Amino acid sequence: MNVVSTQSPARPLRDSARSWLLDGLTDRAAHQPGPHRKPHREHAGHPWWKVVCLTGVDYFSTLGYQPAIAFLAAGVISPVATLVLVLVTLFGALPVYRRVARESPHGEGSIAMLEKVLPWWGGKLFVLVLLGFAATDFLITMTLSAADATKHALENPYVPQFLEGHQLGVTLVLLALLGAVFLRGFSEAIGVAVVLVVVFLGLNLVVVLDAVVHVIGQPVSVHRWWEAVLAQGSSPFAVVGAALIVFPQLALGLSGFETGVLVMPQVEGGSRGQALLQRIAGTRRLLTVAALTMSAFLLASSFATSVLIPAHEFQPGGGANGRALAYLAHEYLGNGFGTAYDVSTIAILWFAGASAMAGLLNLVPRYLPRYGMAPQWARSVRPLVILFTLVAFLVTWIFDADVDAQGGAYATGVLVLITSATVAVTLSAHRHGQKGARAFFAVVTVVFLYTTVANVVERPEGVKIAACFIAAIITVSLVSRALRAFELRADGVEFDETAQRFLDEAASRGALNIIANEPDARDAAEYAEKWYDERRDQHIPSDEPAVFLEVTVADASDFETKLRVCGEERFGHRVLTVRSAAVANSVAAVALAVRDRTGVLPDVWFEWSEGNPLANIVRFLFLGVGEVAPVTREVVRRAVPDPAQRPRVHAG
Repeated sequence: MNVVSTQSPARPLRDSARSWLLDGLTDRAAHQPGPHRKPHREHAGHPWWKVVCLTGVDYFSTLGYQPAIAFLAAGVISPVATLVLVLVTLFGALPVYRRVARESPHGEGSIAMLEKVLPWWGGKLFVLVLLGFAATDFLITMTLSAADATKHALENPYVPQFLEGHQLGVTLVLLALLGAVFLRGFSEAIGVAVVLVVVFLGLNLVVVLDAVVHVIGQPVSVHRWWEAVLAQGSSPFAVVGAALIVFPQLALGLSGFETGVLVMPQVEGGSRGQALLQRIAGTRRLLTVAALTMSAFLLASSFATSVLIPAHEFQPGGGANGRALAYLAHEYLGNGFGTAYDVSTIAILWFAGASAMAGLLNLVPRYLPRYGMAPQWARSVRPLVILFTLVAFLVTWIFDADVDAQGGAYATGVLVLITSATVAVTLSAHRHGQKGARAFFAVVTVVFLYTTVANVVERPEGVKIAACFIAAIITVSLVSRALRAFELRADGVEFDETAQRFLDEAASRGALNIIANEPDARDAAEYAEKWYDERRDQHIPSDEPAVFLEVTVADASDFETKLRVCGEERFGHRVLTVRSAAVANSVAAVALAVRDRTGVLPDVWFEWSEGNPLANIVRFLFLGVGEVAPVTREVVRRAVPDPAQRPRVHAG
């Protein structure tokens, strides 16, 4: 006899797709290892000089477009403005992020430092805003880098003619390939980054040295450039003043610092003691070497391109627009070497998008699921990759894959993150009583505040794009928080010895009654009255044991908390106390933990909440209190499918 399956063939396919999509889903946001990492206990780390290449694919790749964008922003004085940028980098951003590395050794970054300072909903909202700017930084890194990689490809003399004029299409293909790589898996990022950075910097060194030789051999060109610089002002001091005004527009050269601290878990070290100190030291060395290397390349490339490339070539449609060093490579070293340079630049720019994607995949699961402000699937890599790739498509389409048009949004994201880091380290120095460090970092904060404001005034489109990301994140976060309000929201339940004794002794008599009490005066009269009212109104049998359960809301803006239940004797009554983010969810979690520990289904007794039900629901969502009895019952119902295994919830 043949048995015909009634299961639809589409269902196994859907289940397989779901399993593949959610592969690697973690139970807790704190356990999120990121797309490049194994869990801490399995991950030995890499030497710092290798990890500098992982952050360098973002930082160093800006050489592909930074000199051209600098000339568009500052004209012939771009080398002077670049010098200002280098000074701000070495004596501002670098000290700030060296301190960030010391205080967030597990890759939390400056956002986590500020999260600790601002409590309750204000802190959560502030983090959401910073995540909006971080999304702007990393997503525009992806789209701008892909657009510039396309520009390098299409400007190459050997490119097939059928691709010409298809900047948008080719850029979208590069972004799709980037998303496909992350969907497939991206475990060998360090090795790929080392190869790309070594080759790219080597080729750039050849181009820059060759350009410097040509500059030395053309003193007339240098003299002509200097006359053009002086024409910008009445004296060298006026030129410096003009450079101070325009240098915020060159802030693309500051990218990579936030990525540098996000990749800290990749650096050799451990979680405790000396190993952790080694990781911090390695990361600080990483940041210093990256900043010094980039500063040298920025100064040399800016000067060489300003002297050797005609101004009109930097304009849209010109041969050096978005690719100044590539222009020099083709012009002075031939199309063969120029093509090799283009291939290297395309590769590292594409991989810079990978570094940015990795930054997003580390940041989002670290915060939003923990706040209850993202669906559970946000802890898995692949759904996020699909989401970020689609958003990158949209941004690319909006900007028509134009490198110059995206510079303002990129600079805004970079500057806001660095400014928030300066504020974080200033507050840290203040907390530790370090007056000298506090004064220094306060000055750095003022410099970056000026830089950020000047950039926003000059290019407001960056704030507009960031505002869209912020609005989307806050909207999705609040909706997700409401939809997930009826989860248990407990990252484990622990009982102290006294609480265990109370429960074990009660369970030994075959019944266990838990009376939920909203603590007030906590005096003898309160417990006696509550005991009498519940026994009378709820008809709790007089021969059955009962314990009070009191939940105190510590920070209602938290979502998941680890519950520690403590037992106390008060005026002859047994009381269990616990601190958490929400009363109803914690009562449900404790009741289920009691069931699992004792094997007895507890009865949980409530009084009905007073007041408007709608107002109580709002209080529950934002303050963790309110409509306790029905919410507890709903949390238990959703957590336990079998009614026979649910603690019994009573209200009267």
